[in-house]
Amino acid sequence: MTRFALIPALASTLALSACAVGPNYERPATSTTAAGNFSEAARGGGVAATALPDDWWKLYDDPILDRLITDALAHNTDIRIAAANLARARAALSEQRGARLPSTDASASATRSRTAAGQSPTGQAFEIDYYSVGFDASYEIDLFGGVTRAIQAARGDADAAAAQLDAARVSIAAETARAYAAACSNAAQRAVAQETVGLQQQTLDLTNRLFDAGRGTRRDVERADVLLAQTQAQIPGFEAERRASLYALATLTGRPPAEIDGDADRCTTPPRVRAILPVGDGTTLLARRPDVRAAERTLAADTARVGVATADLYPSIRLLGSIGFGATKPGDVFKSSGFSYSLGPLISWNFPNQTQARARLRQAEATSDGSLARFDGTVLTALKEVEQALARYAGALDTNAALVRAERASGEAAKLSKLRFDYGADSFLLLIDAERDRASARAARAQSDAAVADAQISLFKALGGGWEDAPAVTRREP
Repeated sequence: MTRFALIPALASTLALSACAVGPNYERPATSTTAAGNFSEAARGGGVAATALPDDWWKLYDDPILDRLITDALAHNTDIRIAAANLARARAALSEQRGARLPSTDASASATRSRTAAGQSPTGQAFEIDYYSVGFDASYEIDLFGGVTRAIQAARGDADAAAAQLDAARVSIAAETARAYAAACSNAAQRAVAQETVGLQQQTLDLTNRLFDAGRGTRRDVERADVLLAQTQAQIPGFEAERRASLYALATLTGRPPAEIDGDADRCTTPPRVRAILPVGDGTTLLARRPDVRAAERTLAADTARVGVATADLYPSIRLLGSIGFGATKPGDVFKSSGFSYSLGPLISWNFPNQTQARARLRQAEATSDGSLARFDGTVLTALKEVEQALARYAGALDTNAALVRAERASGEAAKLSKLRFDYGADSFLLLIDAERDRASARAARAQSDAAVADAQISLFKALGGGWEDAPAVTRREP
């Protein structure tokens, strides 16, 4: 048989390398009920089953919020970490793909050796110089698909890392909107408290004048002062929470906390979408949520690792080859007399003792089962979070509508009580009660406006949008 007779056999062996042992991955099916409309959406609650826009924050029609979220998506440190993890996963995939190519190694050496007299055939010691260059190559025949499965696993890891980057973008966009809304809401509640303080201060001044004129009692003065002090005590808390939200907003956008955004600092009205919110359905939700995609891609990677572990139960075949040139003089290295080569297969197999290999296979199968359970749990969690967010948003809207009526009624009642007190038709106790009701209603309305804004943002976050067409991630220069 000539050396060329090996070629057909080698070609047949390579053709078999398309076979890959282990399970072939198929995306798990989800419940048919998960693909329909959301249960809470059918109840109304200010939402519709229309498609959610990619940049959901633009529904607020607030250029300041648009700028802040774009800034956060470009410079947030959590997003930068996720982007670095994606780059690392893609590099690992590139490394794994390299296993399909032959591994090569070039070498060159120059040695001087001395042979002792006792080892010399002539009985005399002698020294010799030897110069050599060589090239070695080896190629693993993917006969049972171990390399293929490893590449599939690395690709799944890279896809999961990309999904985790998108999940970070979803979270940061929502938290940036939440911090901005919190700063505006606390400013609004502070303004309401300050306005209420002004009204209660007028009541206290009037009470003092009546007391000085002999028409009131000290007890009336003290009650008016207590009501004023209680409202004044709320203002520092609102201001502290407003500043805390501004510090959080600066950090989310990649800035030091001291670099407070001037536009956000001046905001006094929380953002709110007045229109019907688009929420889509279960099918679009599961296709859009990055955490669902990350869980599914992790499951694909772990399923491929079962194939890697299965391939370890079978023989590994490598083709080895090397060529070399050597001579005792540098000028004679590349002469035909110094040429040498070797070529042949290397078969290795951990048989019959496969205890460790089978244990690794059971570990891979258990990991895959856990990833399947995690995927199912992630799907259920996504649906649960949206239903909960829809329920809370509907409740916040109903509460807000009731408090708007309460604020309007309490304001009219307070005005009427003031007029009746001025004309002596009502007691001071009734006036104080009316003032307290108005203050409570105004504070509750302001707090409800903040709750509506927060509920909207929580709903948008649960829907999982905001990662599409994100800006490039860069480090903000100090």
